[in-house]
Amino acid sequence: MGDGGRMVDLSSEWNISFAGCGFRSIYYVGALSCILEQVPQLLHGAAMFGGASSGCLVAAALAVGIPIEQLCFSILNMAKEARKHTLGVFHPTFRMLQTVRHSLLEKLPQDAHLRASGRLCVSLTRLADGQNVLVSKFDTREELIQVLMCSCFFPIYCGFKPPSYHGVLYVDGALSNNMPLFEHRNTITMAPFSGESDICPREGTFNFFEVHYGNVSIQVNTGNVYRVCTSFLPPTLEKLAEICHNGYTDALRFLKERDLLSVKHVPRSLSLGKGWTTPPCRERGKERANAEEARLRRMLPCKEGNSEQEEQTQLSHKVTHSLPANIQEGQSGNKHYRS
Repeated sequence: MGDGGRMVDLSSEWNISFAGCGFRSIYYVGALSCILEQVPQLLHGAAMFGGASSGCLVAAALAVGIPIEQLCFSILNMAKEARKHTLGVFHPTFRMLQTVRHSLLEKLPQDAHLRASGRLCVSLTRLADGQNVLVSKFDTREELIQVLMCSCFFPIYCGFKPPSYHGVLYVDGALSNNMPLFEHRNTITMAPFSGESDICPREGTFNFFEVHYGNVSIQVNTGNVYRVCTSFLPPTLEKLAEICHNGYTDALRFLKERDLLSVKHVPRSLSLGKGWTTPPCRERGKERANAEEARLRRMLPCKEGNSEQEEQTQLSHKVTHSLPANIQEGQSGNKHYRS
């Protein structure tokens, strides 16, 4: 897609692809929360999810059924850890890839490779010749993790020794193809940079200049310069929460412009793909005050709790209040939308 005028054809297979963007991948959390709230069939019926670099982590979360609330707080806490150090992500004690691997080991279900095979498309760049390689079949959970690690390895930024997959060294998939599945006509593209992606920020003025990098259109403007910089160097947590909220509003605009808010039904064969379950109904009748009280109680530190709760308690109320409402409610009511 990406031309701003093409409609999503829900009568045939469609894909969703996420561009690599570092810490700005929290933009996708906001966009996905909007789609799950307004037109969940658009996610549940997708044939494949594609991604490069940090975008492949979002795609993997959807393919295997990791709740987006978990993804949101993982990004926020990783940014918080990076900002603790004087040199940020470049501080020798901050190991980006090790942190990502630990998160994957903790959150991926044991059958993640089975859920992801045929539904997840990961972009890799082969170190030897710079050629792009797309992987969508995973024999083991460890193999899936290794593929994701390869796609996220940005040279120097993540270290000097690239990871390997089947004995071959690979680096960041965004360097050769930052929008896998782009060539398919019925692919919904997402990127946190203003350009021609289906869901992306929109600048206030028309821009004649743009660059195409790895199948992603990026306008040349000061806003995108800032966005690229904050992809590598995380801004404040409050700013990241704002980026998440921007993703929500940009996705809502996309749904309105493509007339997708009126979509009420998708054939069950399309709306429930392999590994998907129907999301639980949300209790809209509860008073918001009660939900807020429950959410705040869960944010209080406790001696006995799982790692997800511990991640959430580390974030300030100001940050969590800046997130889209359904992310907050998902945290408070423990109602996770799963793919």
